[in-house]
Amino acid sequence: MNTENSIFGCFVSSSGGNWDDDQKAKDVATAQGALFRTYIWGEQGICDNLKQLKNSDYGDDLLLVLFQFYVNPIPFEGSNLKEIENYRKKEKSIGIPIIIDESNFFSQSESDRRLFLKTAILEKLLLLEATVKKRKLDTDMIKLKHDTKNILA
Repeated sequence: MNTENSIFGCFVSSSGGNWDDDQKAKDVATAQGALFRTYIWGEQGICDNLKQLKNSDYGDDLLLVLFQFYVNPIPFEGSNLKEIENYRKKEKSIGIPIIIDESNFFSQSESDRRLFLKTAILEKLLLLEATVKKRKLDTDMIKLKHDTKNILA
């Protein structure tokens, strides 16, 4: 599959636990990071599906939307993440952070985990739509939201 010029990209940051955690907690954090990556890049991961959508199909002002998944971020990091980052005019890109933790992901069933990812991405597209309108970008958000919903179905 050719994923060049994809409008979506994925990034995962996971910690090995907090500095004051015992080894068991650090091992759990590391394992959760590895497990989450399978939901993004594994055999049934969402990233390859998302990368089917080409930026040229939605306009010229936005070339990349990077979903930034933060798995069990340290408290300082998690509290300093924005709902959506600023539009980078030079790169024609925008980053969208999504926090993954015990309560919203790891304590859930397989189907609820997949539902959470789909819901979180679609909700973040609503924030993206507001940024697109505010910045007067030519991105066709109606089509992008529709195509993303179909890809994630």
